Amino acid sequence: MAFYDSLKLEKGMYNVNFTRALEALDPSENYEGTELAGLDAYERQLKRFDIKVKGQNSDIIEKFFQNSDSAVLFPEYIKRAVEQGMISASVLPSIVATLTKVDTKDYRPIALATEEGSDSQTIEGASLPETVISNQSNLISMKKRGRVISSSYEAMRLSRLDLFSVTLRQIGAEIARMQLGDAVSVLVNGDGNSNPAGQTDPVSESGIAYADLLALWADLAPFELNTILANTSTMQAVLSLAEMKDAAAGLDFQGTGKMITPLGANLLRADSVADKVLIGFDKNCALEMVQAGDIIIDYDRLIDKQLERTTISSIVGFAKIFPNAAKTLTYEA
Repeated sequence: MAFYDSLKLEKGMYNVNFTRALEALDPSENYEGTELAGLDAYERQLKRFDIKVKGQNSDIIEKFFQNSDSAVLFPEYIKRAVEQGMISASVLPSIVATLTKVDTKDYRPIALATEEGSDSQTIEGASLPETVISNQSNLISMKKRGRVISSSYEAMRLSRLDLFSVTLRQIGAEIARMQLGDAVSVLVNGDGNSNPAGQTDPVSESGIAYADLLALWADLAPFELNTILANTSTMQAVLSLAEMKDAAAGLDFQGTGKMITPLGANLLRADSVADKVLIGFDKNCALEMVQAGDIIIDYDRLIDKQLERTTISSIVGFAKIFPNAAKTLTYEA
């Protein structure tokens, strides 16, 4: 039998992972076939204390602090709202090949190198070409990205949770944009292990031309050009090319919002990319994202109503996998 409505909640449940701790005490599988099916352990606690965090009838922040048990739920509410903002705004899932979660800020990536000529036929009796896997010489840089809440609890206690969630999601979006900037830096400059992206020479003497995109595509072989990063003005220049103005594609964009992309690659906006620079890479094998723990929140302060100067942060680093799976192209104005 489930006892979600009688659990004792305490700060110590945040020492590992609050939702995981709740699920261990009150497994969701116990609620299959009931009216609470589909809710996780945290959502059941919100229901227990009748706290509505969404919609025009959402409760005020003060509702979390009706007693000591319900106050423990407040940091998790903030964490989830920030995560929603990070997910909705993040380009990272579209550019990283793999996500590695670690419990330390020290992470040494591996290096992969494929022997030249590995795509040729092997003569009978000859050795097979090698893909060398080794540890990199240097640790990657793990960066803490976040925001500090400057408003006091007294100023916010009567605010609706739905409105507060908008602010928290925006904080998450800002963190995601900063992490994208870190990813762009590693793609271009390397992860500290002498592995910057190679450069493709532009074909045109001025401006961006379709031939430059073809040069980038050819230069990346044998890897696949399936992702291109560029800032807003550079994207405008690419999408203004005559080859990008196909009439049928234009109708598709107007009807669905799906734009035609260069050579079938996913064209993504990243304003941290320098002007007049295109980063072309194979999303499947260019970049590893390394995350140290979950989103970090001052849960002690939040439970004690000390909202002001509370920090929200995430520690993430990036590493190159196959260094030659990314190339940059810089064109003249």
